[in-house]
Amino acid sequence: MKTKITVLMLFCLFNMAVFGQEKTKKELKAERELQKQKEIDSLINSKNFVFEAQKAQPLGTRQINLDYNTYFLKFNTTKTTCDLPFFGRAYNVAYGGDGGIKFEGIPENIQIEKKKKSYNVKATVKGKDDVYDLLFSVFYDGGATLSINCNNKAAISYQGVIEAPKTAESTK
Repeated sequence: MKTKITVLMLFCLFNMAVFGQEKTKKELKAERELQKQKEIDSLINSKNFVFEAQKAQPLGTRQINLDYNTYFLKFNTTKTTCDLPFFGRAYNVAYGGDGGIKFEGIPENIQIEKKKKSYNVKATVKGKDDVYDLLFSVFYDGGATLSINCNNKAAISYQGVIEAPKTAESTK
């Protein structure tokens, strides 16, 4: 009888030691969130990231879902490239232009402000035909909004995600 109790106690202690080391779902979720936050921190601080637009919000109208993952803004301190659709009022557009927001340029006046659960990144980019004021609100989960103001078109906002730029090696 004494050996049965001893074996039972050892079995219970062994089970508590094994199961005590497994992480709960809450702990695993918190770890993933912290890892994503560190990833976003490094992207913002490096000033090298890609914004992929998923929705557009023109000034004064309803939100528009963007079906294709082809709309982007590649932000870098040496060259910023943008290819986003535009919905809204345009004041001065070149004849035969495609109507989207497309530009390349070097960002100036880059300001990064860290908030409680997000970052605000402001920059100005001079394109070939216009000057674009960019305002990113980047959240720790990778979600982001981008507001673009320029001289020749009405303001527009986009919702999407922030990612690390794809390198030539990762695309192979």
